[in-house]
Amino acid sequence: MNKNDHQNSKDIQGRRRSFMKTSALTAAGVGIGLAPASQPVLAAAIQTDFSGLKAGEQMIPVGGSQIPAYVSRPDNTKGPLPVVIIASEIFGVHEYIADVTRRFAKLGYLAIAPEFFVRAGDPSQYGTITEILTNVVSKTPDTQVLGDLQAALVWAGKNGGDLKRVGVTGFCWGGRITWLSATLPQVRAGVAWYGRLIGEKTVGNPRNPVDIAPDLKAPVLGLYGAADTGISLESISQMREALAKAAPTNAAAKACQFEVYPDTPHAFHADYRDSYREGPAKDGWAKCLAWFKKNGVV
Repeated sequence: MNKNDHQNSKDIQGRRRSFMKTSALTAAGVGIGLAPASQPVLAAAIQTDFSGLKAGEQMIPVGGSQIPAYVSRPDNTKGPLPVVIIASEIFGVHEYIADVTRRFAKLGYLAIAPEFFVRAGDPSQYGTITEILTNVVSKTPDTQVLGDLQAALVWAGKNGGDLKRVGVTGFCWGGRITWLSATLPQVRAGVAWYGRLIGEKTVGNPRNPVDIAPDLKAPVLGLYGAADTGISLESISQMREALAKAAPTNAAAKACQFEVYPDTPHAFHADYRDSYREGPAKDGWAKCLAWFKKNGVV
């Protein structure tokens, strides 16, 4: 490790949250806060217990450094496990995302939620969405995120994961990342929850999902709300058109599907927020699991 790599590693270690202190192999319970910028927080947020699981922090090597991830897996299993990577909202890996990993682990997955924002900063230190976007998200380029995702898969392959059975799912910011991750050869299927499909291009975000339809290597299920004020029905139509155009020569693009829930807002799966809608959230979860099964992740 050279001097710059060593300093980068120290910086990342310094940004780790207090909850990122429990071994992924020994956790019996952790107290992870919910995202402050997403207030109000619902008291009825789903809480998945640790029974039968090993869950907590794992440091994942990336180049000459490491990034933290929240990892959940079933305890006392034999044979390699199907792998699912969970890409978070802009709020990073907080309790809601950790809970989602445990939900997957209860179903037999090795579930990994990398802290993709760790180099830029800690989203929980900011009180507004605008501040998070400006100070953290805008400083986290797509190429870095996809590199971290691939590093998480390398780690998974060395730690009980079956790299022939890989799924990716993500929420909001992570939904967009799910679409992009479906261009990677290791991914068998993706489920994108209300991920942005079009938007301004920047140096760090040079392509949107609507641009990558011809490059897809895995089919994606898109789960969206018709009342989402940030993701228009028109943008979903544009994505459908891009997929249809790519379909004659791209089987993954042809296999992509959408589920658009009427009268449903953005972040309808986020059970700790007032945007949560139980019906679409449960239906989307069932469709997510069925999609992974249909496409060979489990």
